[in-house]
Amino acid sequence: MAGMGEMPMRPARPGPLMQHRGPPPMARLRPEPIDREKTCPLLLRVFTRVAGHHQNEEFAVRGKEPKDEVQIYTWKDATLRELTDLVKEVALPARKRNARLSFAFVYPDKNGRFVVRQVGSTFAYGHGRGDDAKTLAELGFQIGDYLSVAIM
Repeated sequence: MAGMGEMPMRPARPGPLMQHRGPPPMARLRPEPIDREKTCPLLLRVFTRVAGHHQNEEFAVRGKEPKDEVQIYTWKDATLRELTDLVKEVALPARKRNARLSFAFVYPDKNGRFVVRQVGSTFAYGHGRGDDAKTLAELGFQIGDYLSVAIM
């Protein structure tokens, strides 16, 4: 525009740093405690094996799951330490002083094929070490999943 002086540009104000937009990341909420006196336990089918987890294919045919099954009645707030102690009662190799137990959930994927997903590990006599305090619920267990326990 003729006759008007140009206004000097102001320096931009330092603003807040660009932050990710959208909902905040979900924090893992600790599930509410279960009253074991009032809540019915679930049946957990546990398959133990020395030196490694069972393969996906071993669960492919319903009714022909691996033979080394232990059935445990428990709750979703059961810790891996509780399950370790129960497995030690029935599996002699799990009682060894240096035994390590690896836990995996076994469940069908959206196509119906079974998946073995490792979720944690404990030591036979290492109270407070490893994933002892993690519960089935915190690890994403759903009723109907199997539990594979590799004893090493």
